[in-house]
Amino acid sequence: MVAYALAPDSRTVFFLAEDAGHMRLFRAPASGGHEQEVGTMTSGTFGGLQIASNTGKGPLRIAAVWESATNPPEVVRIDPATARPTPLTKFNTDRAARIDWQPLREFWFTSSKGKRIHSFYAVPPGFDSTKTYPLFVLIHGGAANMWTDNFGLRWNPHLLGAPGYVVLMTDYRGSTGYGEKFSQDIQFDPLQGPANDLNEAADSAIKRFHFIDASRQVAGGASYGGHLTNWLAVTTTRYRALVSHAGEWDLETQWATSDYNYDRERNVGGPPWEDNPLWRTQSPMRFAKNLHTPVLVSVGERDFRVPMNNALEFWTALQRQQIPSKLIIWPEENHWILKGEDSRFFYKEVAAWFARWLSEPAATGQ
Repeated sequence: MVAYALAPDSRTVFFLAEDAGHMRLFRAPASGGHEQEVGTMTSGTFGGLQIASNTGKGPLRIAAVWESATNPPEVVRIDPATARPTPLTKFNTDRAARIDWQPLREFWFTSSKGKRIHSFYAVPPGFDSTKTYPLFVLIHGGAANMWTDNFGLRWNPHLLGAPGYVVLMTDYRGSTGYGEKFSQDIQFDPLQGPANDLNEAADSAIKRFHFIDASRQVAGGASYGGHLTNWLAVTTTRYRALVSHAGEWDLETQWATSDYNYDRERNVGGPPWEDNPLWRTQSPMRFAKNLHTPVLVSVGERDFRVPMNNALEFWTALQRQQIPSKLIIWPEENHWILKGEDSRFFYKEVAAWFARWLSEPAATGQ
């Protein structure tokens, strides 16, 4: 549950909760009982839930913020019976309507481990299903997070796909919104299992959609998405190029320097001195000899979550083995790239990096 509001009669609680890529509206008796979804949400997500205090007189009035990947946030009134949103503001409606983009699409597949895995995907401007496009596997951070049908400025799938890519966004094991067990499945398998889900999701998308060019795949992400990008760098050559922002490279040094080290310790099974084998068997640095894929490495100098030393260590390993690589350090950014001009520059660099390596002949092997 991420937000809640009590009805004026104090008998019903309305709340927003994550559910398979959407932030859905539910209701439940305030005295306790089973929840029930209000209506059936098929696109977008709600936030900022508010209920008017009318002391039980007149119809129930619910307001919230609604958005989707193609609709920047607007204030809406929600029908308490159907959850249908009626816009109260139109700050971005006209401008958004002029953009050549399509709503996110989604699909499920069953992984080799028997897990039901959900993915969104975005198609590029001027999309023509009779043509083929490179696949960009975009990896969310967290890992306790999920891809949502919302509008974002950081790692926006439509902007990243604007050069002509299909962008795949998979909720790998460890993601939220799919039950507690699914979220906890990352424990004692911090990188390999989630990475396998990402690769299998890409395989599933390629089999389903003939408009994806399997010979041109790239991948990237930030934070835990950067962790997984670094793991892909040492475990597969299927991707032509990678982009890693704020990604852990060495489990031990990231644990020792991060402002949030207990989560790493919990997922591995204890501190490094207890000699749990996962500190070695799922640390990308230990497999640096397998590096082959060109990587754009990015980090904020003020990052305390995954401090800059991890990016420097990764880049050093790439340079030491003469793997094509580029390092960008953001002196005024922290764990996220938030400043407008920095964000503009970052998107340009990502587009240029992928364009460079997607134009190269395909390497052999997976």
